[in-house]
Order: sequence, then C-alpha cells, then structure tokens
Amino acid sequence: MNKYHKPAELYDGLRLHQNENTGVCSPKVLDALRSLRADQIGFYPPYESTTTVCAEYLGVAPDRLSLLNGLDEGIMATAVGYLRPTAGGGPAEAVVPEPAFEIFAFDTEVVGGRPVRVAPNPDFSFPLERVLEAITANTRVVFLTNPNNPTGMAMPNEAIRAVARAVPAEAVVFVDEAYAEFSGVTFIPELAAFPNVLVGRTFSKAFGLAGLRIGAITGAPGALEPIRLAVPVYSVNIAATVAVEAALRDRDYLNGYLRQVEESKSLLYAACDRLGLTYCRSAANFVLVCAGDRLNAIVNGAAARGIYLRDRSGEPGCGGCLRIATGVVEHTRRCIDVMEDILCAAR
Repeated sequence: MNKYHKPAELYDGLRLHQNENTGVCSPKVLDALRSLRADQIGFYPPYESTTTVCAEYLGVAPDRLSLLNGLDEGIMATAVGYLRPTAGGGPAEAVVPEPAFEIFAFDTEVVGGRPVRVAPNPDFSFPLERVLEAITANTRVVFLTNPNNPTGMAMPNEAIRAVARAVPAEAVVFVDEAYAEFSGVTFIPELAAFPNVLVGRTFSKAFGLAGLRIGAITGAPGALEPIRLAVPVYSVNIAATVAVEAALRDRDYLNGYLRQVEESKSLLYAACDRLGLTYCRSAANFVLVCAGDRLNAIVNGAAARGIYLRDRSGEPGCGGCLRIATGVVEHTRRCIDVMEDILCAAR
C-alpha cells in the first residue's frame, strides 16, 4: 500500500500549491474568534446552531447534514462505514476515476478495501462508460469529484445520475464538491431523488478556513448513518464552529473573493497563451498547466523566488503538468511575472 505524502510545509513564501484561499478569511471570522469565552473553550462544543447555519447555506434539512473535521474526515469515515471487509466475502471495492485526490484510494486501502482506478480520457472529460464498466457486485463506493482536482474540469450532473443508478443497492456515490463555490454547480438539489448519493463540502477553500479544519457531508439519513458512526463524537472544535458561522454570514466577502478567482484565471490563461503553455479551463480555484519539458524549470525557479507551485506530473494523464492556485489577483500577477522571467531567461 502506498503512503500519502503531504506537500512540504512551505510557509515562507506565496503558497499557490495547496488550492487554499490565497488571501485571508473574512474579518468577521476573526471577530468571532476573538469573542470566544473561557467557558466555551473549556466545555465540549455544541453543534446544533452550526449544523443549522450550514444546512441553511447548503439548502438541506439539518438532519441531512453532519459536520466534519475537514472534508478529509468525511472521506475516511465513508471508507470506514462502507469499505470494511465483510465476513466470508472479498474486499469491498471503491471506484476512483483518475486523476483524483489521492486520499480516496489511500483510505480505501487503509480499511481493507480495494481501489478500482479508472484511467482518464485524453481531454480529461469524465470517462462515464469506463466508470460504469468498473462497477461490480463488490462496489460499495464510487468516489467522484466535481470539479475535478487536479484538472479543474467539471462533470455533468447527468453522469452522477447515471453512476447512482448503476451501483449496487448497498453502495453509495460520494461526490466531493470541495470547489463548488467556484463552479456554481452542485448535486445537492437532486439528493432527494438519489438517496444513495452523498455530497461532501469544505469551508477550507472559498471561505479561507483551512487552518481550522471544518467541512460537512449531506445526504439521506440512512446513507449518512454508517458515516456518522465512524466520526468521533466531538471532532469539530469550538473555534471552527464559531468561525464557519461568521464566514457563512459574510456573503459579500465570499463573493468578492470569487470575483478575484475568476479574474485570476483569466490572467493566467492569457499568460499561458503568451508563453506557449497549454492548460485546462478550470471550474475551480486553480489551473492545471502543461509545461512539458519546462516543468522543472518553472516549479523550481518559482520556488527559488518564494512562489510555490504543485508538480502534478505523477498523476495519471498529467505528464509535464503543474497546478497553480488562482486566488487574489495580486498574487496571480506575481506568479505570472515569475513564470515569464523564468521562461524568457531560458530562451
């Protein structure tokens, strides 16, 4: 079994390698954190208010939502709840269309399941037919990401419907919507018609709360129950709960950041066109750029100048590719200046 390797802890420069909010959280979040009382910190956290606020934001009933210590916890809990081997049977299988968040396959293997990897299409469009072919009687989870990481490509909701119709009765489809704020697309309104689909969300990306670790998972109560049993009782801390409530009430701040992400992507696309680099048009807050044999020069040269980019060349179908977070416009401009400096100097 392979081990998941976290990216190096690089905090002394501009972090464009982790898909984080490259700015800061809403000032209202900081105000909420400053207002924490000693008794709130000393007692186990209550979740009713935060669950209600998050459920309202996502447009679901509170009994159809569970808070998580980051969306990563929801992925692991899904693996624990659905992929443990059963007595007398073979390993439960998780279908993972690639490229994908590495944790899907790692968590599957950790609990004794078997990841079934589906190769990508050359253009990174969703390989629906091969995903359907990969589903067997042993399938217990299909992990989907919309938009995809690292490509940023969106998946049509019809593909999710088709997968949900095809899985065995005991299985669930887990849709990772970590980047839904940027795409503006979600499967959540269709969950009532598809009780075997779960949607995971995070407040790390658009809301800038990655350091506090908070996410949520939503779906039919029956499908959520095995996951709820696998999540620790008080896994979400009090600071995260007050922070996310404050962040969700400051939609103007969120919308301002989303506008910057769109402008940043446009600037990066134009720069790639000038520099002869190909890329995927992204529905997320990052862009996958194909640099070919110039990959190492860009990644290493940018790091030497204090700008960190993510080498994704080891991912299926991503040879010669790097991923660049697109957030605050000023940060994107700095990255573009460095890329132009590196590549023009190389010429």
